[in-house]
Amino acid sequence: MKVEPYLFFNGRCEEAMAFYKEAIGAEVTFQMRMNEAPDPPPPGAIPEGFGNKIMHANLRIGSTMLMVSDGNSNMQPTFNGFTLSLSVDDAAEADRKFTALQQGGGKVTMPMGKTFWSPAFGMLEDKFGVGWMVIVPSPDMP
Repeated sequence: MKVEPYLFFNGRCEEAMAFYKEAIGAEVTFQMRMNEAPDPPPPGAIPEGFGNKIMHANLRIGSTMLMVSDGNSNMQPTFNGFTLSLSVDDAAEADRKFTALQQGGGKVTMPMGKTFWSPAFGMLEDKFGVGWMVIVPSPDMP
């Protein structure tokens, strides 16, 4: 059994996919647009003009699968109550990923730095509002 995050970007999914590809090396392993579904959605199920939007996509980030979609709303997405944690090998890579995830209007909530649990740890909210923790795991911590 496993748990995989599924994020809804409400009309900005393709932009988010391109951003994560550039910022953290995400790889699109599957993508289907609304107008490619074998069955059309029921009337009123998706906003007008969403035919070419992303119905479902899989992004591989390292060994993790992140599922994404435009969903069925064009309202501002909210990503409350969770944060994605990105574990990297060393402080230099942590700095690169942390900086890349800030591009385009991201907000740092805890600057990158050494903590008692990690040689490099920082927290931010990217330009889509998704929370991220970038961490170099300490060999002493599980």
